[in-house]
Amino acid sequence: MAEHTKPRGHEKIETSNFLMIMLIVAAISVGGLVQIVPLFFKMSTTQPVPGLVPYTPLQLAGRDVYIREGCFTCHSQMIRPFRAETLRYGHFSLAGEFVYDFPFQWGSKRTGPDLHRIGGRYSDEWHRMHLMNPRSVLPNSNMPAYPWLATATVDAESMPRRMRALQRLGVPYTDEQIAQSAEAVRGKTEMDAIIAYLQVLGTAVR
Repeated sequence: MAEHTKPRGHEKIETSNFLMIMLIVAAISVGGLVQIVPLFFKMSTTQPVPGLVPYTPLQLAGRDVYIREGCFTCHSQMIRPFRAETLRYGHFSLAGEFVYDFPFQWGSKRTGPDLHRIGGRYSDEWHRMHLMNPRSVLPNSNMPAYPWLATATVDAESMPRRMRALQRLGVPYTDEQIAQSAEAVRGKTEMDAIIAYLQVLGTAVR
């Protein structure tokens, strides 16, 4: 009868669920840190591109509506550096364009087209018609309509708090801009806000 010996080396790891799990977690953690930590020290990922300015109060309110309505689940804002993508959408996305976005809207899910360079491509009225009834401008669209945005008004009183929080995260809003933000959006509809947001997307780089 063969003498029973305790597992050694890789056999010890492969026969211990706990040890295997701990080593896998350690390997993933080290790999993640090696990839992520350098990005915080790379200028192109931490510095805004030339010409980039923070969102205005109305654009910021529109971004909140965009996120609330789940627009990001069908539309990415990340053009990859491939010919097929740049020919269709425009210049590929740069990390420096998103330094004021919390959270940024990168992603890979596309039911509809990428919207990163949508700013300035269509008129405000086109966007209004599209949001009210997408089939009125794109007959084959499967996008839902958002008619309630035309009557819902922006919460003006919450805007200073929203901008103050972003200021603490590093967005260079001035105290004067924050103080005037409520008045800047007072009486505006959520439709006005989301159109303002869409019209600025990707306009810092051409």
